[in-house]
Amino acid sequence: MKRVALTIAGSDPSGGAGIQADLKVFHQFGVYGEAAVTLLTVQNTRTVARIETLDPGLVAEQISAVIGDIPPHAAKTGALGNAAIVRAVAGLARRFNFPLVVDPVMVSKHGAPLLDAPAREAVLGQLLPYAALVTPNLPEAAALAGFEVASVEQMKEAARRIHGLTGTSVLVKGGHLAGAALDVLFDGAELHEYVSERFDTPHTHGTGCTFSAAITACLALDMALPEAVGRAKRFVAAAIRGNPGLGGGCGPVNHHAEVV
Repeated sequence: MKRVALTIAGSDPSGGAGIQADLKVFHQFGVYGEAAVTLLTVQNTRTVARIETLDPGLVAEQISAVIGDIPPHAAKTGALGNAAIVRAVAGLARRFNFPLVVDPVMVSKHGAPLLDAPAREAVLGQLLPYAALVTPNLPEAAALAGFEVASVEQMKEAARRIHGLTGTSVLVKGGHLAGAALDVLFDGAELHEYVSERFDTPHTHGTGCTFSAAITACLALDMALPEAVGRAKRFVAAAIRGNPGLGGGCGPVNHHAEVV
């Protein structure tokens, strides 16, 4: 049977992030991708000029439609935009019989807010208890854990704290730290560390979407979570290293990178 993955996220017309990036990644991993759109953006590699969230009922209907006909083996969320959409997704997620990866997208690469304060509270209290994994970067981990996250030890502490609040596994991404790119996974029992080379390039648009989509694809392929994160980490490193150099700002990574 063909494996299927669902993305519930915003649209990036430049193709570097959001549902466009997620679907490319699913395809690269050999997984059939489907998408429910949460918000529309006007953006390119230089700026985000406009964001329009969709009606929460419409978001929920999209999800229900695809699950009822082509049920996924794993799903992920990206930018959700507001508390009403978060609650709509959470209301469905409690009945999901497949793993859900939550990428708690709070701010775009250009600094545009994609998740307001009430929505952050809804993510923590209503959505994450139904997730298999949440993948915050350092600022997102700080917002969810309630304290500053600026070191590897604080990453580990935040992962444990968020797990304690939600019961979900937590992958804290250390891309904002100096040195090698280190990520920490706490699966409720063990801490796992993943390290890759850091590349000196401005072309990192959509790395969070790409990473979470790759993990989702691996989970759809029935990989164990630590293995899924490791394989996704290698893919993201290759995608950044082989970026196509597009755009005049923070350009996209290479979604056609080799999966190893």
